[in-house]
Amino acid sequence: MKLWSGRFAKDTDALVNELNASISFDQRLYKEDIQGSLAHAKMLGDCGIISREDAAAIKEGLEGILRDVEAGKVEFTADNEDIHMNIEALLTARIGDAGKRLHTARSRNDQVALDFRMYVRRGIPVVVGQLLELEQVLCRQAKQYQSAVMPGYTHLQRAQPISFAQHLLAYGQMFARDVTRLEDCAKRLNQCPLGSGALAGTTYPIDRFETAEALGFDGPMSNSLDGVSDRDYALELLGGLSILMMHLSRFAEEVILWCSWEFKFIELDDGYATGSSIMPQKKNPDVAELVRGKTGRVYGDLMGLLTVMKGLPLAYNKDMQEDKEPVFDALDTVEMCLPVFARMLDTMTVRTDNMRAAAGKGFINATDCADYLTKKGMPFRDAYTVTGRLVADCTARGKTLEELTLEELRAFSDLFGEDVYEALKLENCMALRSSFGGPAAGETRRQIQELERFVQAREHQK
Repeated sequence: MKLWSGRFAKDTDALVNELNASISFDQRLYKEDIQGSLAHAKMLGDCGIISREDAAAIKEGLEGILRDVEAGKVEFTADNEDIHMNIEALLTARIGDAGKRLHTARSRNDQVALDFRMYVRRGIPVVVGQLLELEQVLCRQAKQYQSAVMPGYTHLQRAQPISFAQHLLAYGQMFARDVTRLEDCAKRLNQCPLGSGALAGTTYPIDRFETAEALGFDGPMSNSLDGVSDRDYALELLGGLSILMMHLSRFAEEVILWCSWEFKFIELDDGYATGSSIMPQKKNPDVAELVRGKTGRVYGDLMGLLTVMKGLPLAYNKDMQEDKEPVFDALDTVEMCLPVFARMLDTMTVRTDNMRAAAGKGFINATDCADYLTKKGMPFRDAYTVTGRLVADCTARGKTLEELTLEELRAFSDLFGEDVYEALKLENCMALRSSFGGPAAGETRRQIQELERFVQAREHQK
């Protein structure tokens, strides 16, 4: 018999039971459900709503159920629909009438709102920790390749010289923002919905501040309707995870390009690549490709929940049972992708010679040539035009700017002197880009140190 069956004259249809039951996925909330019930039972006892003896019996019973669940001794059933009713049924079977008093001054609406909020709160530090490990990998690799010249790109065309460290550190900044986005989400969600009841609170003299404090919240949610119907925190989490996956996907795309024979900037460790069933020469970047592909999956989780929530009137609606699987899936996906991506980067071989050879082509020092003329007194737009003509001439003759003789350069401007060759040297072009955030050695070191401090500050908070 269902716990809510008192008003009904016949059993629920089997197909409805199948549609209605959520225990197949919400059973992973068992720990949060028991923690919430422990706090609720203690508060009921403290406030004299139930006897202290019943509160103590409930506590003992719930703690025993938790031990048994974690030992694999409990089998949940769809007959009890969800994790909340499964736990309550188990409790009542173990301790009798005291178990039936646990749900006093509480609804499944505020119960599930609490459990889900606590689950999201618990999941965020796991992802943040994985991001910080990835940041440490990027710092290690950046330190090693501060002087490795590579072409920077715009429109996937060679543009200006940068270091491989500079490129890695750009992703370091992206992942740092992902960390702070998740931290912000954790701060905003830390309000307790327990005590909101079904939607309008309760007539019992409960103490919502006690339960909020016991469960580690900053305080109770101010409005009971909002308490049971808010899923902003789940959407915010999915939004943050979607942006994180977008960053991973962009990085994965570059790894895939860099592995190709057309680039050959890096080679992945054999442990993080796969082969072909028919082409024996293949070494495929499947890790990067799967991360890139799974990004769409997390986007789908976000769009799915946004669509569920967009037309719901206050307060709780059964549609909101669809909130959990997208969050579970997104967290599972991200928590699977981050560690393997970090190890893939940590074990890759970087082909600095190929990077330098690619940087030597494509006239990526053309801006420096224009800047050279500008510093000699020529207006920048005129210097830009002169350099453009030089590039066109070099292209026609199959030469680079550095290969032109001084006489050939002076055919385009008398301002060229012997010092132009130092200005056009790629290592110097990179070294002189010392503006804040640039690829010069001093700035690269500052960026690495900044990222290391960012990671260390969070490690110390653990």
